Amino acid sequence: MPTNRLSREKSPYLLQHAHNPVDWYPWGPEAFDKARAENKPIFLSIGYSTCHWCHVMERESFENDAIAAQLNRDFVPIKVDREERPDVDRVYMTFVQASTGGGGWPMSVWLTPDLKPFFGGTYFPPENRYGHPGFGSVLTQIAAAWLSDRQQILGSARDVIEQLRKTVAVAPLRPGAPILDAAQLDSGFFVFRRTFDSRLGGFGGAPKFPRPSVHNFLLRYYARTKNREALDMVLVTLREMAKGGMHDQLGGGFHRYSVDERWFVPHFEKMLYDQAQLAISYLEAFQITGDGEFAETARRIFDYVRRDMTDAGGAFYSAEDADSAIDPARPHEKGEGAFYIWTAEEIRERAGDTPAAWFHYRYGVEQTGNVAHDPHSEFTGKNILYRAHTIEETAAHFGAPLEDVQAGLANAGRVLFEARSKRIRPHLDDKILTAWNGLMISAFALGGAVLGEPAYAEAARRAADFLIDRMYDSATGLLLRRYRDGEALIPGFLDDYALFVQALLDLYEAQFDRRHLELASRLMEKQRELFEDAAQGGFFSTTADDASIVLRAKEDYDGAEPSGNSVAFGNLLRLAQITGRADFTESADHLLAAFGSRLSVAPMAIPQLLAACEFRLSEPRQILIAGDRDALDTQALLRTVHARFVPNRVLLLLDSEETRAALAAGAPAVASREPQPRPEGAATTRRKIWKDQAQRRCGVIP
Repeated sequence: MPTNRLSREKSPYLLQHAHNPVDWYPWGPEAFDKARAENKPIFLSIGYSTCHWCHVMERESFENDAIAAQLNRDFVPIKVDREERPDVDRVYMTFVQASTGGGGWPMSVWLTPDLKPFFGGTYFPPENRYGHPGFGSVLTQIAAAWLSDRQQILGSARDVIEQLRKTVAVAPLRPGAPILDAAQLDSGFFVFRRTFDSRLGGFGGAPKFPRPSVHNFLLRYYARTKNREALDMVLVTLREMAKGGMHDQLGGGFHRYSVDERWFVPHFEKMLYDQAQLAISYLEAFQITGDGEFAETARRIFDYVRRDMTDAGGAFYSAEDADSAIDPARPHEKGEGAFYIWTAEEIRERAGDTPAAWFHYRYGVEQTGNVAHDPHSEFTGKNILYRAHTIEETAAHFGAPLEDVQAGLANAGRVLFEARSKRIRPHLDDKILTAWNGLMISAFALGGAVLGEPAYAEAARRAADFLIDRMYDSATGLLLRRYRDGEALIPGFLDDYALFVQALLDLYEAQFDRRHLELASRLMEKQRELFEDAAQGGFFSTTADDASIVLRAKEDYDGAEPSGNSVAFGNLLRLAQITGRADFTESADHLLAAFGSRLSVAPMAIPQLLAACEFRLSEPRQILIAGDRDALDTQALLRTVHARFVPNRVLLLLDSEETRAALAAGAPAVASREPQPRPEGAATTRRKIWKDQAQRRCGVIP
């Protein structure tokens, strides 16, 4: 089979295109030099390996010999994995959104030889269809325009870049305007209140995407204001999501989004960043309510990630595809969601008549399929599993003992899961990304502490060790972005530094290894050196070193992933509390001033920054615990602390003289604290101390 240059790459997405007849180049000097030498425009295609429509465009266009010949003759074709190179993706997505009013993947952009965009879009069908131009027709028109109107195109592209620079510029606060007050956070709450779906959860209509940074803000707003509406918006959303088909009812974890308003029909890909952030949402809901259903949903996420998305070295893979084989006899013919859907008869054959009847009622299974009207033909006669009824309702409907129904449903679930595991699995994107692993480490660290589960704590520690050993250069202080197949490559971006610093802080507060705290401080110093705008405040997403990035911006949108600036603000506040370092406080102040106008004008765009502002506004507490970390009474006290939702605090453990000396600069109360002998009735004493001290800014628990 013929190959192109992508066969030498490590990215699963680029390797998927290694046998296309298109003469693809990876992003880099070889492609740029060719475009300049031959004075040809660049066709840039950006996507990722688990993207359904990326697969469609590949089959329709990039495997088409005639279209490939056009691309090879008239353009220099470049492929980019957006997950490896978010810096490249961010520049050209900004252009596509500004010029077309929308965006998405696959992203298709045409560039001048000096990398300035002049035309773009997303998916193009191969021929003209339903009023949309075909890809071949677009290629013909652009090639002709390049020959006849090149100077106009070059001038237009220069103007586009100047306009984009103005678009992404962060507007400073007007003189005298307050940087932060409670009214701004109230405004954010009311925005989400207006868009909240009170019946089905979520914010806005279909399609519905999980956006956990909104949960992060609303739960912290509730903790400060005791406004029950803020809490209820999150709880309703989490309950409805867990009931829906977007939640993998057999294997755990969540799909990317729901195409409908009731979380029923998912887009079936599973992303690591969704698992991480949603696990934290469910854990925090459990801390607040004590409702075991939230804890169980978090456990199912963790068990899925440990089972299906964890590397032998302990790090976490990136994603699983939406598409999978419909028929094992034809493994290359794939359909969206084929791995996850069932006919009623398939369930009956495996579970038995009575348990299958219970299972059908519980999970909304119908004889003719429950998604018959969905346009995807592979769904015909099939069922997406969702919680149509509770177990109690199921038992009452059949007049059967609750215990029998519970046992029957559990056994049917195990049998079906085992049967499903024999199907051809969706494609696994097994690259390891520092930023996404940072999110998952934070989740596992919290899960281990809140649920008292050593396996989750160990998963967090192993993943952190993996990143430290393979993705961090202790001599230079630099992080790398991606690891795959024995190779660590690509200098880290702001997101990688910010999310790994956050993970190290979360890991410290769960396991109290001071090395993690010290590394978090060193990485924050390096982050400031590489990305900080010392004059205007905030952090650029990229360094100033890469000349191929034609637009250097400060990202602040908290979408599917939180922005690096929002996370960095929270990290700076926490590190300043722990270390007492004035330079961290100053960086936080400058960042907040830089994005202060966004707080007032568009709070819905930055919920993670709003969550960090809650930390700032609430005068965070330092909780100090003195004692041997392995002692039973210390562990009991830590369990008490972790059982409660107290978001606006830092938690420190004084377990040695060395630790006390190291932490004393940031927490002066540390210096005078000694572990105390435990009198009889210590457990009761500890509970009283917790109740008393938790209300104070500095709660010292001996």
